[in-house]
Amino acid sequence: MQLKEIENLAASVMEKAVDAKEVAGVNLLVLKDKAPVLSLQAGYADLENKVLMADDTIMRLYSMSKPVTAACMMILMQRGLVDLNDPVSKFIPAFANQTYVNGNSLSLVQRPMTVHDLLFMTSGLSYGSDSAAGKATSDLFAEMDARLSTKDAMTTREFADRVGKNPLEFEPSSNFMYGISADILGALIEVISGMSFAEFLKKEITDPLEMPDTGFFVPAQKQSRLSKVYARTENGLTLYTGDHLAIKNKMDTLPAFQSGGAGLVSTLKDYANFGTMLLNGGSFKGHQILEPEIVRYFTQGTLQPWQQESLSRGWGGLEGYSYGNLMRVMKDPSKAIMYTTIGEYGWDGWLGPYFSNHPGCDITFLAGIQLTDAGTTPTVRKLRNVVLPNLLNCLLYTSPSPRDTR
Repeated sequence: MQLKEIENLAASVMEKAVDAKEVAGVNLLVLKDKAPVLSLQAGYADLENKVLMADDTIMRLYSMSKPVTAACMMILMQRGLVDLNDPVSKFIPAFANQTYVNGNSLSLVQRPMTVHDLLFMTSGLSYGSDSAAGKATSDLFAEMDARLSTKDAMTTREFADRVGKNPLEFEPSSNFMYGISADILGALIEVISGMSFAEFLKKEITDPLEMPDTGFFVPAQKQSRLSKVYARTENGLTLYTGDHLAIKNKMDTLPAFQSGGAGLVSTLKDYANFGTMLLNGGSFKGHQILEPEIVRYFTQGTLQPWQQESLSRGWGGLEGYSYGNLMRVMKDPSKAIMYTTIGEYGWDGWLGPYFSNHPGCDITFLAGIQLTDAGTTPTVRKLRNVVLPNLLNCLLYTSPSPRDTR
């Protein structure tokens, strides 16, 4: 199959999703050998004003912020500023002498939460649940939302201090649970670096990686490029203007709470530079962001068997994957529900943005959607199934011979 045929297939998948009102718009960017080979857009970034999705549309990343946050922690690790076995309480004293939910009562933890627990979501922190721990987290987010647009908005550090005093869902390292661990990492980055998370991110990641549209807010001069958010309802796609996880929908001011788990905006072009850096052994245009062996560690995370059970049982769609350093990592492609390659890693977000790197074949796959409660959408899975195997076959069978290159 020729590249143009793959492009047409992918465009058809995207257009059908838009026509069926599954999404308002979708953006696709695929790199092979660190160079773009597909860049496609369909539908609208703003339905009401008929603003088309574009290759520079800015999107809220939500949980696709997490790999970037983990990379920041890897920078601190390689400089010897943190040991991943350090207790979180070493940096944030509120995390000392924590308790966890043990049946109908609370018990003192037998071992403290570590930085490693935060990176692997084995900390005992959740996004909220019916337990005493989960209710405390939900109540904290409700308070944050109430203060979000006031002069007393909760800061990254205050959030971490408050979380540290709440009970945990379980003893650290005894289980896996997706939650607010990355937000606590954001606070750790501030404490260890002596900078705000936004300042550290700009200095260490977005400036050297040439990611000008990535950060915790969208300046006034760029607001016209920020996609709207939509929700699927009985009446079709409806504009969504609510805030979520203490992240302002408008993204128009630098927030006091710089969320490592959900706070960033970016474009696919920007995020592609992050993916390229990782596939290039931590280097980008002469800047060595991460050492090659640190990249190897960063992208090969694996849960312990007893932790893996919770991921495998509780998260449909991640069959064959393990988890580590705030990313899924493909361990067994035979179990996957979509086409993949061994060693693939990446993550997605609440509104549907999607990132995967495939180190075995040097491919970066990025999709952009802004739809509530989306995660990995059927549209993204279809695009992966259409693009990845056909792209590999196309490049395999059309690579020029030595004679052709003279």
